[in-house]
Amino acid sequence: MVSNNPQKIAIVGAGIVGLYLAWKMSNRGYQVTCFEKNSQIGQKPCSGLISERIKNFIPLDKSLVENKIDTCLIHFPRKTINLKLKPIHFAICRQKLNQYLYHLAREAGAEVLLNHPVSEIPWGFDKVIGCDGALSKIRELLSLPSPSFRLGLQLFLSVEDFSNQVETWPTKNGFFWRIPRGKNIEYGAIGQVHSVKEEFEKFCKNQEIKINEKKLRSALIPQGLIIPRNKNITLSGDAAGFAKPWSGGGIIWGLTAANILLKHFPDFEKYHREVKKFFGLKITKGKLITFLTYFFGNNFPYILPSKITRDNDFPIF
Repeated sequence: MVSNNPQKIAIVGAGIVGLYLAWKMSNRGYQVTCFEKNSQIGQKPCSGLISERIKNFIPLDKSLVENKIDTCLIHFPRKTINLKLKPIHFAICRQKLNQYLYHLAREAGAEVLLNHPVSEIPWGFDKVIGCDGALSKIRELLSLPSPSFRLGLQLFLSVEDFSNQVETWPTKNGFFWRIPRGKNIEYGAIGQVHSVKEEFEKFCKNQEIKINEKKLRSALIPQGLIIPRNKNITLSGDAAGFAKPWSGGGIIWGLTAANILLKHFPDFEKYHREVKKFFGLKITKGKLITFLTYFFGNNFPYILPSKITRDNDFPIF
């Protein structure tokens, strides 16, 4: 609980992490205002393939789950690896999940302002939290370096598929994917910003998939950890680079970091120290293991086992 004179908190960005923090902090009695530059909630393209751990953070409504996934097939040129996902993953509509959190935050008392881009640090608040994505304005205003970026692409086919496995095809700098989402199938790619679109077009041609340019969506995916040294302003989510180096997924990592922030709030310095300790080594090891897996998979596939069970959020390296 907070005092009778609660702190005023500004959260910039009404994505999953921003809305989660707005909901949780409002429930604690803080006076929360969330600034969102877009006119609608949930406009960012995202596969929404999220592990069952999501239920540890959000009371998940069953209507949000489009399909359940327990296996990933990794197709190297000369070998396919069967990766058993533990915990299982849900294919969730990202837009619906954001809207669900938006209603939770509003019901808890948070003020969510749409069509409110920020051009300067919000004035009149005790604490400011930047959850404004890969191209964070708050990060820029703090004169912090940008993380490196990869580009994610996404398209949907109106083909029903409730199978329980995703498929991936590793590339030099990322991978292609196929996700059965129940009432449709999602294809996508992650790779270098300047080359992934051309690579994805070739992949789709080989798979006999016709790309509708108007329906092809894209999003920048940050790579790296950017943490400010500021007692009153901090970053979380994509703005801080909380994305898994092997997959680019950031929802569980972002929510985990948000809980660390909530644990130490209002002490941002303790939050900064713990997230660096918790995620720093995971990012370094993740990059190394991803490189080695791709190297051996493409060059010496017989070294890799045909079946693996792995925690895709926090693997034991």
